[in-house]
This record gives sequence, C-alpha cells and structure tokens, in this order.
Amino acid sequence: MTTTTRTRPAPAVHATTAPGRTNVRVSGIFYLITFASSIPALLLLSPVLNDPGFILGAGSATAVRWGSLLDFVNALAGVGTAVAVFPVIKRYNESLALGFVTTRLIEAAVIMTGVVSLLAVVTLRTDAAAGVETGQALVAVRDWTFLFGPGFMACLNAVLFGTLLLRARLVPRIIPAISLIGAPLLLAANVATVFGHNAQVSGVSMLATLPIAGWELTIGIWMIVKGFRATVD
Repeated sequence: MTTTTRTRPAPAVHATTAPGRTNVRVSGIFYLITFASSIPALLLLSPVLNDPGFILGAGSATAVRWGSLLDFVNALAGVGTAVAVFPVIKRYNESLALGFVTTRLIEAAVIMTGVVSLLAVVTLRTDAAAGVETGQALVAVRDWTFLFGPGFMACLNAVLFGTLLLRARLVPRIIPAISLIGAPLLLAANVATVFGHNAQVSGVSMLATLPIAGWELTIGIWMIVKGFRATVD
C-alpha cells in the first residue's frame, strides 16, 4: 500500500518594492529644472515685458534672448516631469496619469507660443517700420499665454497628479493636499484676471500662486530624495 502525501503550495509572497525609483527621481529633477529656469527667465524678460519702448531699441535684447531660451527649457522640463513618471503612475490610475501628461504638453505648447511672440519683438527691433503698438501687441500675446499656460494648466496638473498621489498613497498626504488646496485658489485668481477683476501681476495673484509653487517644489525635492512609498504587489 502506497501512501501519497500532498504538499500544500506555499503561500504567495508579496514583494514590497519601491516602484520605478529612477523614473521618479528623474521626474523630480525635471521639477527642479522648471524652477531653476522659470524664475531667472522672468527677470531676464523684464525689459521687453515692462518697457513699451523696448521695440524701439531700449533695453537689452541679449537678456530677452536668454530669458526666452530659459522659458523654452522650462517648457521641455515641464513635459519631462510627466513623461518620466508616467510609466510608474499609470499602474495606479492610467486615466489620471495620461491626463497629467496631456496637460503638461498643452502647458508647454502655450509657453512656446509666448516665447515665439517675445522673440518676434526682438526681431522687429531691426525694422524701422515697427512701432510701439506692434511690440505691445506681441507682449500682450505673451501675457495671455503666461496666464493660460503656467496659470490655468498648472492648476489642472496639480489636480490630476495630486489626486493620483493621494489615492495611491505614494507620498505623505500633506504634499498632494497642498496641490488640491492651491489649485482652486489659483484657478479663481486666473478667472478673475480673465474678466478684468484682478491684475495678472498683483498681490492677489502672487498669494494664489504660492501654494502651487510650494507644491511643485516640495514634490520635486521629495521624489529626488525619498521617491514613492513602497507598494505591495
């Protein structure tokens, strides 16, 4: 008589791993590049943005060229923040992840429209027929692109990415909470600007921008230093 002993299969072992550490770190680096490029860009672009006589020869064209180049870098880095982290966050919610990439692409496209308009002002400085009105019109185009690009689209970026991080619990809740609180504030300030109730450069706009700026800086540093929390597969 032969006795057969059945061996029960060993229970599945759930590995705990930090998802896509390299992708997350690269995305964080891109976030910091957006800060490193956008802030000096605003200073360098000041001559063309604030001086109506710039198109007539006042101010430094070299500074504006450098500022435009930094805005170009800012646009590319913004796309990089989403593309680098997409393979990781799509595991948790592909729709939100894809939406995040899309809004970043739109933001970059709008920023580039503003860059082209300011470089057009620099080009027209060599045209004797170009007047102050032409320069102001091109600067106005850039002002609106700044509102709809880094303004409105930043709100959508924050809501999409912040919601995904909060639901998946990939970072401490306080970090995405900042984005979800700051986005409605900035959105309200931007809508008020569209309808003429708030100046684009004002104390109200500055205060409304601070939470989103803080969110992007914080999440960038966190992804570089800590990455996402480990998950159970």
